[in-house]
Amino acid sequence: EAEEDCHSDLVRTDDNEGPGEANLQAELQMFRAQWMFELAPGVSSSGLETLPCKSSSRGPGVKSVDTKGKQELAKEEKAKELFLKAVEQEQNGALYEAIKFYRLAMQLVPDIEFKITYTRSPDGEGVGKRCAEDSEEDGKMADLLTDFQQQLTLQDSSVKLCQPELDVSQTHISVLPLEVLMYIFRWVVSSDLDLRSLEQLSLVCRGFYICARDPEIWHQVCLKIWGRSCNKLVPYTSWREMFLERPRVRFDGVYISKTTYIRQGEQSLDGFYRAWHQVEYYRYLRFFPDGQVMMLTTPEDPQSIVPRLRTKNTRTDAILLGHYRLSQETDNQTKVFAVIMKKKEEKPIDYHKYRYFRRVPVQETDHSFHVGLQLCSSGRQRFNKLVWIHHSCHITYKSTGETAVTTFDIDKMYTPLFFARVKSFTAFSEKPL
Repeated sequence: EAEEDCHSDLVRTDDNEGPGEANLQAELQMFRAQWMFELAPGVSSSGLETLPCKSSSRGPGVKSVDTKGKQELAKEEKAKELFLKAVEQEQNGALYEAIKFYRLAMQLVPDIEFKITYTRSPDGEGVGKRCAEDSEEDGKMADLLTDFQQQLTLQDSSVKLCQPELDVSQTHISVLPLEVLMYIFRWVVSSDLDLRSLEQLSLVCRGFYICARDPEIWHQVCLKIWGRSCNKLVPYTSWREMFLERPRVRFDGVYISKTTYIRQGEQSLDGFYRAWHQVEYYRYLRFFPDGQVMMLTTPEDPQSIVPRLRTKNTRTDAILLGHYRLSQETDNQTKVFAVIMKKKEEKPIDYHKYRYFRRVPVQETDHSFHVGLQLCSSGRQRFNKLVWIHHSCHITYKSTGETAVTTFDIDKMYTPLFFARVKSFTAFSEKPL
């Protein structure tokens, strides 16, 4: 614009003034062209490239520095773009693509990781923020179950448990009546009282959360465990709270104890040395919701024994079967008492064996073991420890009806049993709750 103004001024001057001042106007035009040349070095007023002027204060060195700085900024921006793209690929699970973009970004700027200003907070801060928001919501909402029920209550006073998030062509589970859904939930709990699966099912949606908190389900579970002794809800506020807080044995695994001791062996023939043997064996206890219990003492490790304890119809010969009960003592200690005995196997009588000689009658006896255990908690888990308090053998003679009792001393050979959860025990449902 300055050049156009100067040119228009020159044209007007030539029109108004005489030819005597042409040389003066030409010098003035040359001065203005030189001035414009200094402002924009390298380009003349006519648009042709010329040599730089030595009198200019801003030389080509300053221009090269500016160009280099612009290149560095562009290089850093490109590296930032590649690094953020790599972060996005990593969050989406595309690790190989993320590594490729990380490598390209670090090739451009090695320390690009420390030059990036995130537009959103990192995941850790996001989690903390969500936790803070959750705590505020918990303060506002006293009862989560009541809040979900209010949210799912429609204007016509009918509760819609769940609805499909996306349009589907198949029948959605929300179409099923509430009675059918509750029957499915009873199958999830099953006769093994798998309440862990019920809690996982409640995480699906708000409707499933409401169904999983049905008091009738938890009431039946408590009746299965404690029987008539749980008719009163006091001091608990709900049947679910009773199940979680009241001491009980666990059914989704096995209680295992390991005992190790040193036994002296036989002396050598020359009497020079005597061998010592390290003996190691395990005790297994498996409780069932119907009041039955299995006990097995064997040197085999848990990896080979635990799968055999899946059902009560096991073919292991050394296993003992019986019944147990929970007892709440006056000292506020919960104890487990069990009476177990070996499985009876009916063998056919071989009459040909005693055909040619007189049979010597053998006195028949019944062996039963009485076990007393104290239920404790250790560590973060609850009701996961059983401490021995009593163990005796009762031998009953059928001919006379007399019973001989042998009580074993509870010493270091009776190590506590600790609970180990077994996923396969609750993988299948035989019948509903």
